[in-house]
Amino acid sequence: MPDRRFIKNAASILRQIIDKRLRSGSLRFKITLFVVLLLTVTSSVFCVITIHIMDNYIVNEIVKRGESLAKGVALSAGYSRLSSDLLGLDNLVYQAKTAYRDVEYVAIVNRHGKIIVHSDMRMSGRMLSAPEGRLIRESGPTVRELSNESGSVFEITHPVVFMGKPLGNAILAINKSILQEARQKLIGRILIVYGGIIVLGVIASTFISTLLIRPIRELSAGVDKLKNGTAEDPLRIYSHDELGNLTSNFNEMSSLIAEQRTKLNKYSHDLEESYVSIVKVVAAAIDARDSYTHGHSDRVSKLSLLIGRHIGLNKPELEDLEVACLFHDVGKIKIPDSVLLKPGRLNPSEYFEMQRHVEYGACILDKAPSLRKYIPAVRHHHEWHNGKGYPDALHGDDIPVFASIIAIADAFDAMTTDRPYRKALSRGEALRELLRCSGTQFRADMVTAFIALMQQSATNESWISGAA
Repeated sequence: MPDRRFIKNAASILRQIIDKRLRSGSLRFKITLFVVLLLTVTSSVFCVITIHIMDNYIVNEIVKRGESLAKGVALSAGYSRLSSDLLGLDNLVYQAKTAYRDVEYVAIVNRHGKIIVHSDMRMSGRMLSAPEGRLIRESGPTVRELSNESGSVFEITHPVVFMGKPLGNAILAINKSILQEARQKLIGRILIVYGGIIVLGVIASTFISTLLIRPIRELSAGVDKLKNGTAEDPLRIYSHDELGNLTSNFNEMSSLIAEQRTKLNKYSHDLEESYVSIVKVVAAAIDARDSYTHGHSDRVSKLSLLIGRHIGLNKPELEDLEVACLFHDVGKIKIPDSVLLKPGRLNPSEYFEMQRHVEYGACILDKAPSLRKYIPAVRHHHEWHNGKGYPDALHGDDIPVFASIIAIADAFDAMTTDRPYRKALSRGEALRELLRCSGTQFRADMVTAFIALMQQSATNESWISGAA
């Protein structure tokens, strides 16, 4: 009790001193105090962690040793148990108990929990009491931590099996005396080491803080100004050492950043607009080769974005989906006009050449590293959900999500657009055709979502009608 009151009063006094010094003390004192507190907390945490790790290690070693002993008893007891050799069993548990000073007791029980032999002869013939204590391991040999008159023990229960026949269990209890001895030695050494670390930390932090405070404070203020875009005057250089060189370099960097910031913002904006414009021009150029598909890529893009929003794609994913849609037919640039613009149906060789537009598109995008992320959508938007599509016969979830979305939008727009060899289908007919091919050519969940979107509101219906 006196110890607790002393600790409580000392802590209260220390807290008052620290609070007073924090309000009026110098930055050097605050840095030193912070380092001391940090080292103290860190040392305490590491001390607890180290002791905990060591405890676990020693416990595991004790348990392993106990399991090994219990296994040896169980293996030796099998034949004697089967032959009802009580003398042999009694000698076995006696030898196991006396051979090791940390073994509390050893027992052999039958399958019904009755103690056949016990290192404490008074326990023989009794029924084994219900399991108590903390269960440590239940797979393989059962391990429990129990408390008795001599302290905590680990009780290991190992099955006795002879020639595949279960004959009961061997029970061995081993105490934790080794753990306590090792822990006391460990704590003493850790306290000495961590005490030395704290003393050295105080000395080092006091010395270093004196050298670092002024230039660091100046650099900190400069960083804040640079971050807020208000850096105008160069920082003061207090010394010609590394910190002085750092301050000088910071002044040069600050000047350069301020000069380049406006230019970079303008270049970034212009580059983004140019990139999107180029993509749209390429898509328009592709569609312009065939009067029947004029505006096709733009319509596919809008339809795909409807599906993408419905299934929960985020903003960056929707932006990538839009660009992928605009590029989905880029490979048609390499398709000859005799095939692309043929007024009638294509013969097998021409149809095969037309199919290759997805591979051509992938090759074109592969030329630019920044466009390679769109290759899966472009290459696979003609794959079928049942694996009968082209070019790689992918099926199910192997087909990229963007490709599955574009496939539906592409098919819908193609069906609702006039072609040289047929008139456009009505929107209802196209939706019924999508539904018919749901689960075979197209992903069923996306077809369902698309049809729901088309029927959801008059606004969507009028937009689709105008687009088609």
